[in-house]
Amino acid sequence: MIAYIEGEIREITAQTMIIDVHGIGYEVICPNPYRFQAQIGQKQKVFTYHYVREDAQILYGFQDQEEKSLFSKILNVSGIGPKGALAVLATSSVQDFVVAIEQEDEEFLTTFPGVGKKTARQMILDLKGKLPFEYREDHLTSKNNAAGKDNHALLEAIEALKSLGYSEREIYQIKLQLAQEQSDTADTYIRKGLALLMK
Repeated sequence: MIAYIEGEIREITAQTMIIDVHGIGYEVICPNPYRFQAQIGQKQKVFTYHYVREDAQILYGFQDQEEKSLFSKILNVSGIGPKGALAVLATSSVQDFVVAIEQEDEEFLTTFPGVGKKTARQMILDLKGKLPFEYREDHLTSKNNAAGKDNHALLEAIEALKSLGYSEREIYQIKLQLAQEQSDTADTYIRKGLALLMK
């Protein structure tokens, strides 16, 4: 298995990045490749999950060991494949997801693409008490993180980001993180959004 790749980031697309390791370009699928945007042209260590099936071998890449570990845990949930696991990591932090599982917050879990109530329940059944991460009761609850759906300032900021040329896909990937700001002003969300999009 390939545990990590260390090389120069040459190219980034909406779903993948190319890492050059001694003249060999590895295509790595990431939850949000734009997190590595600032490292283009630089040497970077990327933690990888080597996914093998009959017709393909695919590398999934992550910024740290925690993201990689959570990805592998989510893959063990019945009905969740690599695309579903990537969608979780693209729109949520590891800690927020752990909080949602431990608090049995189905409302938060169903905000992920392709996750309905049945799948959310299955996630809780399969993962509660089994995730190897610190669970902090004082962490911002997942319901509060999801509360931005009806926040007018947040919606205004999202429209502003679109007008700046960012795609709906890019904005969707940071929406839950933006909601954590819980601000009354669009400017705060815009500044936070730009910071996240340029990571």
